[in-house]
Amino acid sequence: QVQLVESGGGLVQPGGSLRLSCAASGSIFSINVMAWYRQAPGKQRELVAIIRSDGSPTYADSVKGRFTISRDNAKNTVYLQMNSLKPEDTAVYSCNALIRSSRLDSWRGYWGQGTQVTVSS
Repeated sequence: QVQLVESGGGLVQPGGSLRLSCAASGSIFSINVMAWYRQAPGKQRELVAIIRSDGSPTYADSVKGRFTISRDNAKNTVYLQMNSLKPEDTAVYSCNALIRSSRLDSWRGYWGQGTQVTVSS
């Protein structure tokens, strides 16, 4: 079994910063793409940022220049540094990872449980 556990959410004032972490554990042979998504109340889930196995990132236009995604392959962990936060960034943030549990297994997508980020004065 594979688990993804997020941490680092909370309440922050506009203009502030937060750093989210998502650690994968369990039966892991290899991790491909890792990503952060978010879902605000009454809205569809949207992709925030992805980072490929070679470390190359892609960002949603709404967070470019403010958020930075990174990963530590030795720790099977992906991070999301969020700066200059705005009220519209308020959402539940969830991580997703494409993982193989063994050399013979197929790639499977796994989700974390989500962490709340609230940006408010």
